[in-house]
Amino acid sequence: MDTNGFDAISLNNVVKLYGNFVALKGVTFRIPDGGKYALLGPNGAGKTTTLKLIAGLLKPDHGEVRVYGLDPISDLESKKIIGYLPEDATPYRNLSVRENLEYIAALRGIDDVKDKVEEMLDLLKLREYERAKVARLSRGNLQKLAIALSLIHRPKVLLLDEPLNYLDIPTQEEVISLLNKLGRTMLVSTHIMAVAGRLTDKIIMISRGIVIWSGSFEELKGMANEGEPIEKVVARLMA
Repeated sequence: MDTNGFDAISLNNVVKLYGNFVALKGVTFRIPDGGKYALLGPNGAGKTTTLKLIAGLLKPDHGEVRVYGLDPISDLESKKIIGYLPEDATPYRNLSVRENLEYIAALRGIDDVKDKVEEMLDLLKLREYERAKVARLSRGNLQKLAIALSLIHRPKVLLLDEPLNYLDIPTQEEVISLLNKLGRTMLVSTHIMAVAGRLTDKIIMISRGIVIWSGSFEELKGMANEGEPIEKVVARLMA
C-alpha cells in the first residue's frame, strides 16, 4: 500500500452528533507523516470521540476523516496501519496475557505471530504474567497489555487515549521511552500537560468540540507572561 504523498491523519470540517448533542463542531486539522501531536483538552472536550473517528469506530455525521488518504470506516487497509489504545481498555478477561496477544496477532493477519508475541511480552515486561488470566491482572499490568495489543501489528499511526493511566512512575518512564523510540506518527489524547510534553512536540487544543489552538510547545511557552507556568496559558486559552 502506497501512503506516500498523504498526511498521516487529516480531518476536514468533521461534525459528530450523539442524538441532539453536538460532540464535534467542524473539527479540522492535519498531522504529517511521523508527527507527534497531543490532543489536549478538558474532560468532555471531544478528544475520545476524535480518536474513535480516526480509528474507524465511529462515523462522522459531516466532514471527512482520512488516514494516509484512506477512509477508516470503509477501507479495511486502514486497519493495518492504525494502532488504537482506548482509555480504560478491556482485553479479553477470560484469556491469559499470552492468549490475548496471540489472538489479536492472528486477527491482524500477522505472519510471525510467535515472534511478535515474544517481543511484546519482553518489551512491556509481561513475561512473568504471560499465563495469568487478564481478570486477575492489576490495573497497571492490564494497561501494559493494552499497549502491547495496540503495537503488535507494527502500525504506522498510533492513537493513544491517556496511555500512562494506572502506570507507576518507573513503568511510565519505560513506556515513554518505548513509544518515543518507535518513531511512529502519534496522536496522544490527554488532559495532562506533563504527559503531552513527554510524548509529543506539537499540540492540538480542543474544547467543547472545537479546535481552539494548535502549534508547538515552544509557541505555547512564548505566550506565557513572565513567570507564568504553561498550564496557566492552557487554562487561559480554554476559558
